[in-house]
Formats: sequence, C-alpha cells, structure tokens
Amino acid sequence: MTQPQLSEKVRELIKKARIVSFATWQNTHPAEAIQLFQAADDEGRYLTDKDLQQIEQLVPKNTDLIPVTQELRDRVQEIVDEARSQVLAQFPNITQPGGGLYPSVRADACWRDFWHFLRCITYGIAGQHADYTSAEGLHYMQLLYQELQVPLDAMVIGLEGIKTASLKRVEPKQQAVVAPYFDCLIEQLKLFQ
Repeated sequence: MTQPQLSEKVRELIKKARIVSFATWQNTHPAEAIQLFQAADDEGRYLTDKDLQQIEQLVPKNTDLIPVTQELRDRVQEIVDEARSQVLAQFPNITQPGGGLYPSVRADACWRDFWHFLRCITYGIAGQHADYTSAEGLHYMQLLYQELQVPLDAMVIGLEGIKTASLKRVEPKQQAVVAPYFDCLIEQLKLFQ
C-alpha cells in the first residue's frame, strides 16, 4: 500500500507544529544547556546519556529528575504500547474502516505522536520546566490536527495513558513532582477540542 501524499498545506503545518519552546529557560539554564535541548528537539530525538551528563554539569542544581528522564526514555516503547492499548480499549473500532485512525498509516502516525509527546515531556522534566510548550507550535499542531481530522478525544486519552504508564515507572515520592509535566500538555491538547 502506498503512503497517501500529504498536501503542501499539511507539510507546512508539520514544519511549524513544534510544540516545545526553551524561550523562558534563560533564567535557569546557560545557553550551552539550552543548545543541548534544542539540538535534541531539532533532531526529533530523546536526550542521550551524554546530553544528560552535560546538562548535569552545566545546571547542577536542576538534576534530581535526570534519572526519571532516563527511565522514561529507556521505556518509551512500553509506555507508548500501554497508551495505545488504552486508546484501543476505549475506542475499539478506531482503526477499522470508518474509524478515526483508519487506514493503518493514520494509526501509525498517532502512535508516533505518542512517542514524540513523551519526548517533549522528558525535555520539560530534565530541565525542570513545566512551561516547556510553545503556544505558536501548539497552534500549528491544532491546525494540523484539524486539517487531518485527527480524533482529538482519542489523542487526549492516549496522552493520559502516557501519563499513567509513565508514572507507574517513577518512584512513588516523585510521581507528584513529575505529573504536572504531563498535565501541561494534556490540558493544552484538551483545548484543541
């Protein structure tokens, strides 16, 4: 099966739908640390152990959540799989003909978004900034989701599933500290509806 061609408008929206911003981090992070976060975001990847070690050296007072970041990164596939299971349990026909995630390329794009949502959340956690989102990037993501008719209710359930699955992998005493990083993005996505 061939991939459906994306319209020029959709390709433009994808480029602009960058949901992370480090603009407010200058007061807490030196430029070198922000560059590490920005490079990872530009490359669409999780922070590496080397990145995290450098961040620890550059911002030693903001490092107590680095192990959480590593744990979530290392278990991303399990976390996304659990979130996907929650979506499929709640919307059993969503990947069937007529469902919001049909054909399979739409479902694959959704699960890929889950992977990227957690990636963005881990930047906030590693930097200890719950204000890691970009209003402009989220605006373009909302337009993109509208254009592609993404089932927002399922995406919210999926993001809540990512939170639940992630918190299960975090020490109980840290769960209350880490939860707001997920809530930030969940609340933003709920505003899309």
